[in-house]
Amino acid sequence: MAQNDLETVDAVLVGAGIMSATLAVLLKELDPSMKLEIVELQESGAVESSNPWNNAGTGHAGLCELNYTPEAADGSVEIKKAVHINTQFEVSKQFWSYLIGKGSFGPPKAFINPIPHLSFVRGDKGIRFLKTRFEAMRKHHAFTEMEYTEERATMAEWMPLMMPGRSTDEPIAATRVLGGTDVNFGALTGQLLDYLNKQSAAEVKCNQKVVGLQRSDNGWRVSIKDTQSGQAREVQARFVFLGAGGGALPLLQMSGIPESKGFGGFPVSGQWLRCDNPEIVKRHQAKVYSQAEVGAPPMSVPHLDTRVVDGKTSLLFGPYAGFSTKFLKHGSFLDLPLSVRPGNLGPMLAVARDNLDLTRYLIKEVLQSEEQRLDALRKFYPEAKAEDWRLEIAGQRVQIIKKDPQKGGILQFGTELVAAEDGSIAALLGASPGASVTVSIMLELIERCFAGKARSEWAGKLAEIFPAREKVLEADATLYREISACSDERLQLTAKRDVAATSV
Repeated sequence: MAQNDLETVDAVLVGAGIMSATLAVLLKELDPSMKLEIVELQESGAVESSNPWNNAGTGHAGLCELNYTPEAADGSVEIKKAVHINTQFEVSKQFWSYLIGKGSFGPPKAFINPIPHLSFVRGDKGIRFLKTRFEAMRKHHAFTEMEYTEERATMAEWMPLMMPGRSTDEPIAATRVLGGTDVNFGALTGQLLDYLNKQSAAEVKCNQKVVGLQRSDNGWRVSIKDTQSGQAREVQARFVFLGAGGGALPLLQMSGIPESKGFGGFPVSGQWLRCDNPEIVKRHQAKVYSQAEVGAPPMSVPHLDTRVVDGKTSLLFGPYAGFSTKFLKHGSFLDLPLSVRPGNLGPMLAVARDNLDLTRYLIKEVLQSEEQRLDALRKFYPEAKAEDWRLEIAGQRVQIIKKDPQKGGILQFGTELVAAEDGSIAALLGASPGASVTVSIMLELIERCFAGKARSEWAGKLAEIFPAREKVLEADATLYREISACSDERLQLTAKRDVAATSV
């Protein structure tokens, strides 16, 4: 096919999940003339990681996630990561608030609801850690509303489902922040895609698989196959974003860019226990996180969560980790073996050598019985009954494996943006806190791949949408409170939070 016969667009975004949807809306707000195409392998958007039952739905803000505040050898607790994630979530809230303010985005309660965030620990060692964490965190303006208690009567008010039946001899403690949220990232993705559709701002084409990426004089030639008809087509794009969740790594490898060399992926599957019994659900209005077992990956930190999906409230407990060679829930068992390359074989073998605890943990999780899963739940909810809970299959998470000069390879938890030197293609790898900090990640992408425009013609619009970014929010307490309060008011979080505070 001749170059001038190709369909030409400014950008092809692969994957119709929260990442691509966010990037598409941002780009169209910055430059309404841009021609965008979103390509999705499944029959609709938000089927994989963005689907509400495939993730915890926690608006990750560092409030309750104990793995974001590691304990040092001397017993001190480092809060830097929690502060950064908190301000990243505040940036996300600014963007959603801006869209709500435009009046055509849809109701905020369809995707975000106020839910207290709690941390819960057992045993003297856990209590020492949590108290040290609390004392360190409350000194920062992002966490001044955090409360700490070792009093059982107070915990019975904060988490009434979790206290009956618990041994009175067991040392326990908890922290609480009323200003937490539950986010339905599937609904949010749907509203972002609907917003684009209303403005005829981007084409979303489903049942489409990217089968080829080839550099061209003006960007990339993207080969796409319709998975239903088998019809093939090619699109010329100035920029390509690989935002396909676990499917991003194979596509990044397909691109052949030097920056892709050495990256591998370690897939971890997951399961939840889910309860829809309204009598039980109404007794637990919170997200309660605890500490992970030794050898468990950070994404497997146990938590008992309130979830609000399509107006209905449920409880989720987990996740229970497992292992599958699939990179996507709807993927192929060949995903992992086909991702092995000469450039990443060394790092992958090094990670296998250095993570035997993780391997043993995953084997134990895969082999556990229904009763063993319930035993884990009963550490949170002692009176749990099997008939009230059912197993829900969660989404796949592909953790990043990358080269390391000392170890040969490391297993990295979190997310990483990989971009070509010329900014013509970028991919997002990794998992949690992913969706909650999508906006910050996509802003980083824009600043790296559209650097000239971001500093010049887009600078004013970016300042309008985002009055303050992460570093400023981390340092300026007054501005942090002002902007957070403004976002909360527009997202209809403030009034409901006040009600929650007086109802416990």
